[in-house]
Amino acid sequence: MRNAVFLISPLLLGGCAGRHNWLAGAGAEAARIEQLFWVLLIGAVVIWCTIIAAAVYANRRQVDPKLERQARWFIIWGGAVIPTFLVSGLLIWGMVILRDITSDSGDITVRVDGERWWWRVIYDGPDGDVVTANEIRLPVGQTALFRLTADDVIHSFWVPALGGKMDMIPGRETTLALTPQKTGSWGGLCAEFCGGAHALMRFDAVVMEPEDFDAWLAAEAAPAQVAEGDPGLAIFLEEGCGACHSIRGTQAAGPVGPDLTHVAARERLGAGIYAMNADNMARWITETHEMKPGIDMPPYPDLDGARLDRLVTFLMSLDHAE
Repeated sequence: MRNAVFLISPLLLGGCAGRHNWLAGAGAEAARIEQLFWVLLIGAVVIWCTIIAAAVYANRRQVDPKLERQARWFIIWGGAVIPTFLVSGLLIWGMVILRDITSDSGDITVRVDGERWWWRVIYDGPDGDVVTANEIRLPVGQTALFRLTADDVIHSFWVPALGGKMDMIPGRETTLALTPQKTGSWGGLCAEFCGGAHALMRFDAVVMEPEDFDAWLAAEAAPAQVAEGDPGLAIFLEEGCGACHSIRGTQAAGPVGPDLTHVAARERLGAGIYAMNADNMARWITETHEMKPGIDMPPYPDLDGARLDRLVTFLMSLDHAE
């Protein structure tokens, strides 16, 4: 038995590592939730050991009618009074943490709309809304207030390394405050089953130095840099992609799908699933439902050869201006 526990321990601990590690302590709210977890875990272990020890002691001790009064007081205090105080204290502490992470103020505001199965992300920029998708960038040391909603069904917004999760409900706005304390790229995901591609609904949460974030936001707010007469843009419009996707600075202004103005500047493709490169972009266009089953975007299997190459080259050029 001991050997079996030893062998499976690395597998269990493997769940506490990586980009989705909720024990990473990369956010102020995550640190408080982790603290609450350890207090609850230690308390549960102490209570369990105490109960087992009391049961073993009672089983081995001979019955003595003279101890009935002490036994009654043990039951009252150990079974009612002390647990009531402990549970009440933990409940109050948990409510304080919940109040902090559902704050209604922050240094920056980010609106996130959960859709099937991707994330529409809107920053309140100095000159108006800055729209992007499937990637969230945050300045380290500043509190970001997330205003969350959903377009179709209930989703759940969660960046384990930065803080707690919050439901995203159609027709209702919920809020979540996250204060990153470490730079890096952390994994975010939908934490509530929302349909067939639920497990493929992820995003990157990239924490940057404040000056780098300001520069990124300014670049993200700019229109796309597209050469006049770009053949890739012509193919994009001819195939009807502009009816669903928007590319600021061009005729494409579709409101349905993710904004593609600076799509190549994102780290991943397909809502946090695939690396952003030309090969994956080509497959995403032609083998859409194989890469992510059930999404609304139709595949274009007949788009191949030079025409596909020009379209992919155009999309991969949609980066921030140098």
